[in-house]
Amino acid sequence: MSKITIPAMVEGGKATAGPPLGPALGPLGVNIGQIIAKINEMTRDFGGITVPVKVIVDKDTKTFEVEVGSPSVSALLKKELHVEKGSKAKSEGPCGNLSMDQIIKIAKAKSGGTLAKTLKAVVNEVLGTCVSVGVNVEGRSPKELIKEIKEGKYDAKLA
Repeated sequence: MSKITIPAMVEGGKATAGPPLGPALGPLGVNIGQIIAKINEMTRDFGGITVPVKVIVDKDTKTFEVEVGSPSVSALLKKELHVEKGSKAKSEGPCGNLSMDQIIKIAKAKSGGTLAKTLKAVVNEVLGTCVSVGVNVEGRSPKELIKEIKEGKYDAKLA
């Protein structure tokens, strides 16, 4: 039994038989249409976001599995804000403002794909990305909220 894994980045719900998947899958003799349909079905909720996928093909039986990874935190932040890009420089100001509830929602979406052991730690990771992307939270700098989380002000919400 010989399996081959094909990793790719696709837009949620919009994978096509073109590159990168088509050329990689074609020589394996599998039904590319079925694979693309399965990927699009599994990534539909990530519309507008680039999502990592792995297609695992058994070369002997021509069967396949699709594994969908988690989009990046910055992609989830931009989707939540409905913007295409974050702020490039501090002089541009923030590209948007999110609520703490939105940050927690993103943290919960990422909790399986991070090394952090607690929701509190994942929220801090998301807030760190907010600093990089130029996103304010509750109208304030994410750094202020990171400090408040460390002081325990959000413990009840993050329990």
